Amino acid sequence: MPDAVLWLTQDADVRCTHRLGRSPQQPTQDLVRIDGRQVLVVPDPVGRPINGCPNIGVAIKPCTNTLAMRAGQSTYIRIMGRFVVRADLDGFTDGTPPGAVHYEVVNPAQSLVGETP
Repeated sequence: MPDAVLWLTQDADVRCTHRLGRSPQQPTQDLVRIDGRQVLVVPDPVGRPINGCPNIGVAIKPCTNTLAMRAGQSTYIRIMGRFVVRADLDGFTDGTPPGAVHYEVVNPAQSLVGETP
């Protein structure tokens, strides 16, 4: 799908920018599915745990949770009144330094449905 930003499903691979810390997703709607997998809506990616972040050291806090989304929500598609989450998802983690470490999508876990930004 050229020039389209794909939607995320429950199997999306979302990671901190250290690339080893993975944030498993938990969908909150069950009406819309792509290839049998639930589509994520706002605020599904927020407040999710991050497992395996390697950013550990003296006075360094590893990424353990996702914070508010800064980008990645549809501008017009909603499910049950909540915007769909897209593969251009971006937000900060709670890792150090504060306000510098992001989470982002490595794989949206589907290649069929998206939207033109």
